[in-house]
Amino acid sequence: MIATTIFLWGMPGVGSWVLILLAVLLLFGGKKIPELMKGLGTGLKEFKDATKEEEGEETKKEK
Repeated sequence: MIATTIFLWGMPGVGSWVLILLAVLLLFGGKKIPELMKGLGTGLKEFKDATKEEEGEETKKEK
């Protein structure tokens, strides 16, 4: 149901993204956003490292 609704509305345009970013800025404040982005970047790095470890283990098992 949600996926169908998204396809009917389409992707947000530039104006919508600006409103979304302004809402995030108002909700979290300017000082908190860099901390959130740093945490997001750290989480993505850990995820990528974990997937590389899994791929390495799978290739070892195949040999």
